[in-house]
Parts: sequence; C-alpha cells; structure tokens
Amino acid sequence: MDRDVLVLGGGLAGVATALRLQAAGLSTTVLEAHGHAGGCAGYYRRRGFSFDVGATTLVDFEPGGVGAELLDAVGMLAPPGEALPGYRAWLPDRTVTLHRDPAAWHAERLRAFGDTAAHRRFWRLLDGLAGTFWVASRAGVALPMRNPRDVVRAAGAIGLRGLPAARFLGTTLGDALRRHGLRGDAALVGLLGMLVEDTVHSTVDDAPLINSALGITIRGAGLTRAAGGMRGFWRPLVAHYRHLGGDLRTNQRVLSVERQPSGFVVHTHRGTFRGRQVVSALPAATTAAIAPPRTAQALAPYLARDAESLGGAVVVCLGVPEHEVAGQELTHHQILESYGTPLGEGNNMFVSVSAPGDLDSAPAGHRTVMLSTHTELDAWSGLDDAGHAARRKELGDRLVGLARQVYPRLAEQPVLFETGTPRAYERFAFRPGGAVGGVRQTVRNSNQHAVPHQLGERGFWLVGDSTWPGLGTVACVLGSRIVAAGVQAAS
Repeated sequence: MDRDVLVLGGGLAGVATALRLQAAGLSTTVLEAHGHAGGCAGYYRRRGFSFDVGATTLVDFEPGGVGAELLDAVGMLAPPGEALPGYRAWLPDRTVTLHRDPAAWHAERLRAFGDTAAHRRFWRLLDGLAGTFWVASRAGVALPMRNPRDVVRAAGAIGLRGLPAARFLGTTLGDALRRHGLRGDAALVGLLGMLVEDTVHSTVDDAPLINSALGITIRGAGLTRAAGGMRGFWRPLVAHYRHLGGDLRTNQRVLSVERQPSGFVVHTHRGTFRGRQVVSALPAATTAAIAPPRTAQALAPYLARDAESLGGAVVVCLGVPEHEVAGQELTHHQILESYGTPLGEGNNMFVSVSAPGDLDSAPAGHRTVMLSTHTELDAWSGLDDAGHAARRKELGDRLVGLARQVYPRLAEQPVLFETGTPRAYERFAFRPGGAVGGVRQTVRNSNQHAVPHQLGERGFWLVGDSTWPGLGTVACVLGSRIVAAGVQAAS
C-alpha cells in the first residue's frame, strides 16, 4: 500500500502528527509495535481496572491550550473527564497546593515560601519567561535554528517584546535562584526540583531556565484527567483518526527503512509498507538503528552526547477498595520525602487516583491508584531475575509506604498490586534499555542544541520526546504541529 506518509510509533507524538496530516488530506499509516496505541502515555487493563503506564493526566488540553489546539485542528471534541482544580505537594515540613487558578497559585506560593521582594522578582521572572515562550511555542517556533529562515521565523514567533528573554537561553534554574538569593531555600528548591524533574528530567542546577519556567507554570495551572484515564483518552482519539481515514497497524515492529527514488520502504516483522515521506516518532536510538544511513550517521553525535543523560521510571499500579483512598478532596499528589537526598527512587513520587464513580477506570466501589517515580537505569541493569524481582518488590513497597502519608490505609487489601520497572518499559513499550521520556535537559542538549526534526534524508522526519521541544505530552503535541507543517510543505 502506498501512502503519503508512514508514521513509525503510535505514541502521542506519532498519532498527533498522523491525525494532523490525515485531517489535512494526506493519507497516513501509523505502524505501532505494541498491541494498541499509547506508547509511554498509554495504559493496560487488568480484571476491570485500567492503569496508566506513564502520563496520568492531560496537560493544557483546556480551551486555548496546546492540546486543545490539536483537537480543534483535527475536528475532535475533548474526551469527557475532570478538570483537576490542582494537586497537592507534600514536602517534608509543609504542604503546598498547586492551584489551577493562576491567582490562587500566585497567592499560595507566596504564602508557602515567602512574600519578599526577592521571591516576587523570582516568580515574576518565571511567569514572564513562560508567557513569552508559550506564545512562541504555539506560534510554531522550531529549534535548533539552522539557517537564516529559521532565525527570522523564531524572531517572529517570539516578537520584539519577547526578544530580550532570549538572553536566558544559556541560564539554568539554579543560576536564577542564586541571582535572587534563593538557592539556599530548601523548601522552594525542593518543590522546584520535583517539578523540573517531572517536566525536563533534570536537576535545579542543570535544568535550562526557560524550559523550567514552562514546566513549573504549566503543571500548576492546567491538568485534566479523562474518564477512564489514558484509555479514555486514546479510544476516542484512535476512533477519530480512523474516522478520518487513517490506518493504524498494531503489532508492527519496524525493522528497517530504505530510501528509494519514489520515497521510502518500511519493513516490519509482519510486512512491507511504502510511503512518500516517513515520520519517526520512535526514540532517537531506535530511529538510528532502523533509519537510512544518512539519518543514522547524523544522529550518531547526538546519541553519543546524550548516552549518560537517560533515565527510567518505576510505576506501582493498585486496584483498591474505595475506602482506602477516602479523606482527600484532591485526587493527585506529589510527595518529597527529604530535602537532602537526591530525587528519584521514591524521593519525589507522583500519586494519581481515579475519580469517584469513574467506572471506566475501576469496578464499582473501587479506585485505581498509580504511584510513579524516576529511577536510575544503572540500578536495574545486570540484575538476574531473582535480583530484579527483589528490587522491584522493595521499591514497590517503599512507594506504597510513602503514599500512606496521604492515604494511611492504602493497599491494606489491594485487589491488584503490580509494579512496572525499566524492564517492563523495555519489553512492552520498546524503549531502549527501559529509558522513558527524552534525555535530561540541560543547556548543552536542549533548545538550540536539541535534536532537529529533520536530519540527513529529505522526507524523513523525527518527532517525539527525543527531539525539540523535548519530553512530556505538551512537547510531543507541539512537535507534532511543527512536523506536520513541514511534511505538508514538502508534499
């Protein structure tokens, strides 16, 4: 079958790109190695429970947001769900509510961390940078800039008033804290550290300031959970794609991509597909392994640079009786156990609980609970089966114990208790080494130094968490817009 575009990978970046192209009149096929779409924003079902395996909420899918723009562009209504009023951060010595309402969040952060001139200047800087670069991102700015046309486009997206903000491209969040005399504020740094680990997978002192500002502000103001969790999001999304004439082929693991005079031939372990252009939404390392030689060669320096900047995740999935999660008005929480210990391995854990009455997520009288934390891949490599099982149990029990700060009776009588590790992400999500998300972002590998959307082969595109603008569902949706526009221009 000849298609205008073959999309490799059925995660959010891949399907969003295919949706945009299909809605614009191009014929597309998505090739997904798993049994259903979703990728690292996917789900699995067990005994009437539906569990999210990565992302548990939709970020910025409300009117005017990045996700809403995608749905509008493809003519789709937002899936039913709940707009979360916010979530609560549990720090070692205080709690902080990250309100959805910007005014409430502004007041809360001054209450929790201090209402001094330095605090106000710091928050004003973050808010200003976020405002400038959200506008630029939504205008379709693409980095890295590789020619004068890219420079003109970026300048137009940022605007004259926003151009001074570009001077912060080489600044880290830690730099900004030090300039305001706040780097020693353990509570403030603790909260910011949690937020930037979740959004740019980096530390306060390494995370680029601009990327941090975007991640910190968006998490406090715009989360939605679809009814049924990510399964409730993916089912209508895939149905709409197919309604538009899109072709989703599951259980199709891509083996290689060949360049031919008329386009590309993609070989999977179950067949051969032909397309005029190809979009790879696979991790950069996987793309390099299957791409035509020129793209593989162009990716090699990026892969070498970022080899030590990858991380993993551990997720505990619980199906529990309703009473075990009673007593909290909010269903989402983030827990920091210690200010003085490196983040990850439970020290920074996100807790997501399905809404009461959400029968697409759990049977009547029950709820689903997902506990997730970052983990170092080295801690899991080389383990035999017994060693892996022991470490998985140890960390799973630890996460449940930490979550009992919020839900004291959690997992006393669980219907289901399963723990996913990097080994599970490697086996079921086909992530090399079990790495999830993109690389840990620093000023050395992001923005102007990010992996471009096109390398080597004309008509072969890259999109997803390995490329600009980076990791997370919002970044994947933004990347889909940039790549879809490029594919259409080249058609």
